[in-house]
Amino acid sequence: MIQHYFDNKNNYECLEQWASNRTITRLFVVCGSSFRYFSDIRSKINELEEKGIKVFYFDDFKPNPVYESVVEGVKLFRQFRADGLLAVGGGSSIDVAKCIKLYSSSDKPGEDGGWLKETINVNEIPFMAIPTTAGTGSETTRYAVLYYRGEKQSITNKDIVPDCVLLAPQLLKSLPLYQRKATMGDALCHALESFWSINSNDESKEYSTLAIQEILKHMDGYLNNTPEGNEGMLKAANVAGKAINISQTTAGHAMSYKITGIYGLAHGHAAMLCNKALFPWTINNADKCVDIRGSEYLKNLFDDIAGAFGVDSIEDAVNKFEDIFEKLELDIPSVTDERLNELVHSVNALRLKNHPIKLDEDDMVELYRQIFDERGFYDVSVL
Repeated sequence: MIQHYFDNKNNYECLEQWASNRTITRLFVVCGSSFRYFSDIRSKINELEEKGIKVFYFDDFKPNPVYESVVEGVKLFRQFRADGLLAVGGGSSIDVAKCIKLYSSSDKPGEDGGWLKETINVNEIPFMAIPTTAGTGSETTRYAVLYYRGEKQSITNKDIVPDCVLLAPQLLKSLPLYQRKATMGDALCHALESFWSINSNDESKEYSTLAIQEILKHMDGYLNNTPEGNEGMLKAANVAGKAINISQTTAGHAMSYKITGIYGLAHGHAAMLCNKALFPWTINNADKCVDIRGSEYLKNLFDDIAGAFGVDSIEDAVNKFEDIFEKLELDIPSVTDERLNELVHSVNALRLKNHPIKLDEDDMVELYRQIFDERGFYDVSVL
């Protein structure tokens, strides 16, 4: 079970407590480029060094990290002989750290995607995550995302979940507005997709309901960078992560990954684009439900989703979702026929199977055409 700490006092005392309890002597820190802004947590890590804990910082990766960065991270992790792992950053930092933990157990070479093809027994190296964005919920899930040769790779293993999580809302103060919009969108899409996933259960639906309610409650404060808004959104994203850890994501995420790869959009931006089209499509096709609980269950579920959005009907919930998209002012790319074909054939069939309505190729063509409408910016990717 994950041990959660909450800290809005800038003291990070639980970090020292965790390191002491787990008898860590060599701490491997995976951190993004924004780490330089977090003077308080850097000071705490410096204190650990002064008390005899050796520290190595690894930041040689980019957003939407590639497999090769993890290979390099594992090499350095082993050379450093680390006995503790700390991730400080957004979803990319946490996902890289998860994969370093996973693949450091392998006795096979990782080059040429070798680790993606094997089942690995995970080690018991202590692992703490400190998220600095409010969106991915990666600190609570058994999933990680990497890209290998331009293709998204989904890593799933229950043992890569951090054993300790610190939620520190003050770390969100330096988050740029676009990242606020995108990460909030990601959390909202997690909650929505988890709600209708064929793998949902009562517990995950409770998480989804709470996450949506808290996102809507704290959206304005979060976008305006208020302390209350940052705290509320960080907790909401964490809860949405708990929801997808049970249910997994569905077609919205499956269709979004290649958009991120082609256009360079933040993941949450792409997910919002996809779900803006998918939400009404799912409602209009409820009679084609493939969830074993049946189409009536799904239609009743729509009432629950509407309730989470604080409205009277699922149609009003769709309108509210669209209003949020408009408020965020997220760009909509344009698409060529060649790109559209590439997108359709890139979708992970496993994630599509989690969706309550079966999507065929024609459905995805229709949905992608709705996603990329005439308001988009010019498709620089084909130049």
